[in-house]
Amino acid sequence: MLLEDQRFLHEDLERLEQGISDRVLEDPRHIRDRLSRDHQISGFLDRIQQQSKRLLDIYNDTEGLRTKEIQSISTGDPFDEFYKQLNEIKDFHRKYPNEPVENLERAYKKKAPGEGESATAEIDNLFTGEEAYGRFLDLTTLHEDYLNLPGVQSRRITYLQYLNVFDQFTPPQCPIKRPEKTTDQYFSYVGRLADYLEGFLRRTRPLDDLGKMFSSFDRDFEKAWQAKEVPGWGVEAQAVGPAAPVTEGMGEGIWCPDCAREFKNENVYKNHLTGKKHIKAAEARTAKPSASNGTVDGELNGTSASKKSASSTAKDLKERAIAEREYRIRKLASAMETVRSDTRVNVERRQGMTERERQQELDTLFAESAEPSLRPSGADEESDGSEDEKIYNPLKLPLAWDGKPIPYWLYKLHGLGVEFPCEICGNFVYMGRRAFDKHFNEARHIYGLKCLGITNTTLFREITGIEDALKLWDKIQRDKRKEKSGGENVVQMEDAEGNVMPEKVYYDLQKQGLL
Repeated sequence: MLLEDQRFLHEDLERLEQGISDRVLEDPRHIRDRLSRDHQISGFLDRIQQQSKRLLDIYNDTEGLRTKEIQSISTGDPFDEFYKQLNEIKDFHRKYPNEPVENLERAYKKKAPGEGESATAEIDNLFTGEEAYGRFLDLTTLHEDYLNLPGVQSRRITYLQYLNVFDQFTPPQCPIKRPEKTTDQYFSYVGRLADYLEGFLRRTRPLDDLGKMFSSFDRDFEKAWQAKEVPGWGVEAQAVGPAAPVTEGMGEGIWCPDCAREFKNENVYKNHLTGKKHIKAAEARTAKPSASNGTVDGELNGTSASKKSASSTAKDLKERAIAEREYRIRKLASAMETVRSDTRVNVERRQGMTERERQQELDTLFAESAEPSLRPSGADEESDGSEDEKIYNPLKLPLAWDGKPIPYWLYKLHGLGVEFPCEICGNFVYMGRRAFDKHFNEARHIYGLKCLGITNTTLFREITGIEDALKLWDKIQRDKRKEKSGGENVVQMEDAEGNVMPEKVYYDLQKQGLL
């Protein structure tokens, strides 16, 4: 009975459209109800695509069954066909007497709070308590995995610091070197991190076209990989360091390519060159290319060459897979920058709370999400009006995490009524001393200093004027030049025993008769 299936599909599509329109007209106040509504709409849209595909197959009628059914109804005796289909229906229900009948009118209707399982129960299972229904990230497990990676164990960072650098895979933020990135442990770590961020986006944005976004990430990575422009995986990352000392690493001293170490003092670097450890590393480094050339010249037969090419191909494929995951993590983190900053603020806030306060906050959050489902609809409208009347904020106090104004004594205690303008930040005004002190390490203030040509930003704390910053920077530069020139112009004297000393010390010792 293809015609009945066709009619059923049309009815199902209309019911789905009506169910979507009913939910779009809603405006839930709590984030839990809003996510439940979005996930229901996403499920309805997926079912519309499935039913539309089935309906299109019936209309295409590739096997001709629909045409035969129409001809059998229109050409023969209509009662014969009617009784034939009626007998088929009776036989089916006689064979399956307890088969339930699907009621499309109630299938897509929003259930009342007392009818069966709540629609928000599914949302409770999607998020952890730390994520707070998609408001924050929960990277605690991944932070522990990061600390156990090779190359990171000597550099322990806190969870708050990890939230700032989890999408940075190049030095100096990431201490992991390129050979250590090809390990199975690191490959598994970046895979879990990418899967978590992608799953978090799917859970919090069910109505966005995420497939299009992810495919654009893949296209951009293909172009960057072909052009050797993926950060940390380009040609410059593969090159072996030159034999002469150059400034690498942190960019502040002398780099030793044999030992992969950086020295800030030239004398320490010179003494290091005569050490056993350096000589051993230099011999091993020079032996690598010669050994590889020897094997190529000596084993040019087909078996060894094929093995080498196969191993290099497998290594290239693994590096490409790791680079693709790192690139995807960067893109996903940039798409969730607001959630990331909210997570940092939440972690800082929770660090100053006791365990009892944290538990009370979680209980309050779950109680607020459960209250709308326990109240009837009429009482909900009345309570909305009463709650709107209760929120009274004539002093324009800042709102706390629960959406209510903070107490006035707390407002005065933190000095949130005091304005701190900063000319370097474009005359931006910061409310309160805490926000003012915090902004010296933020991107806005650092960018303003770099626009003035100032690179060392740590010395310019508490300086907000452009003229004052320029004067201090000129003074620092003059002092550096003076100190450098003073050190170069020192005249060295040598006594009879070969001891070298400054000219002033030499004459002082000579006057005292010690030379």
